[in-house]
Amino acid sequence: MKQRRQFPKARDLAPLLRFKTFDSNGRRRRLAKAHTIADLRVMAKRRTPKGAFDYTDGAAEAELSLGRARQAFLDIEFHPAILRDVSTVDTSVEILGGRSSLPFGIAPTGFTRMMQSEGERAGASAAGAAGIPFSLSTVGTTSPEGVREANPDGRCWFQLYMQKDRDASMQLVERAASAGFDTLLVTVDVPVAGARLRDSHNGFTIPPQLTPKTVLNAIPRPEWWFNFLTTEPLTFASLSEWKGTIGELLDSLFDPSVTFDDLEWIRDQWPGKVAVKGIQTLDDAKRVVDRGVDGIVLSNHGGRQLDRAPIPFHLLPTVATELKGKTEIILDTGIMSGADIVAALAMGADFTLVGRAYLYGLMAGGREGVDRAIEILTKEIVRTMKLLGVASVADLNPDHVTQLMRLAPRGVPGSNGAAQAGALTRVANSRRTTSR
Repeated sequence: MKQRRQFPKARDLAPLLRFKTFDSNGRRRRLAKAHTIADLRVMAKRRTPKGAFDYTDGAAEAELSLGRARQAFLDIEFHPAILRDVSTVDTSVEILGGRSSLPFGIAPTGFTRMMQSEGERAGASAAGAAGIPFSLSTVGTTSPEGVREANPDGRCWFQLYMQKDRDASMQLVERAASAGFDTLLVTVDVPVAGARLRDSHNGFTIPPQLTPKTVLNAIPRPEWWFNFLTTEPLTFASLSEWKGTIGELLDSLFDPSVTFDDLEWIRDQWPGKVAVKGIQTLDDAKRVVDRGVDGIVLSNHGGRQLDRAPIPFHLLPTVATELKGKTEIILDTGIMSGADIVAALAMGADFTLVGRAYLYGLMAGGREGVDRAIEILTKEIVRTMKLLGVASVADLNPDHVTQLMRLAPRGVPGSNGAAQAGALTRVANSRRTTSR
């Protein structure tokens, strides 16, 4: 059958000739093109010198822990329910004594102003605007008072590395408490610095040094260097100055003699909530809960400490089975999307923390980039929940997710590895049964 054709009339073309209003703000135009955290990472890599970007993007040794953590979130199967009213979705949660509008907060990250000059202030102000907690690291590049100034009404958490100089550590804790920080995150997985080989290969130091190599790398990234050289010099919450690699700094600062007894002492020094960050076994989770902490963070430090460490998302179901309701369970490491966050909540986490995802936004566009990262994650959370037929975070449960098995422990009969393998198999089979 031959189609009839006609020449279009002007009135027919008019609706098709609608052009977007030009945005004169180049940063805003660029960020609008980012639809995923991976898009922000690409932008961040283009705009950030190699040393600073690799410090953020990299992990320890062969980076297996980071890769496995991310793969674990890909190796899941969602089980949507249909014909549920999801016209509105409630993403808010109560965590560590306060409200968060979203089921994630910003994780503590060190040396943040080296990644982008606005640093922690951009993260804190964006978190405050979104109604989520912001965490300041002991080795942050903004003071507790500066973070509170950037986020005057929001929730601020302080992350503590116990230093060899314990008086200095407690002075930082006291400053955070005086500035109105409500939660202390005690990080326990850094007795020494991990082998972060990208930093070693790059010769990355604090502050970054101008060498022929870095000058050449700076040519396509003039904005970063202009901001770095024309804004206030880097200062640290935990030290006045340092010249050397980050690994050398961490080894000089951190106290490898900290024990469970010290945890109780730290708990007594802090007036608010205390969570222990860096839990990687069920036994350690139970031991810190028995010491009276308010929450635990399942984390392998973003894969930046012990390579081949346990995968927090895989550990989550076991810990949730034993400790759900006895303590608040937070998860980090490997989160790159809102769907990852939903999966973690379904498997038993009460809350999550994002580190690199936030930093990619920061490096891509400062405060506006952090806003965009939070916006992307929020949209993905809401969309995933609606597609699952879930109208509230509280309604997520293991029936919504199956963890597919890619890596399983092997061991001789009677060994811990064999026992773990049997437990994993039983958990997987149970979930497949209940999820159908």
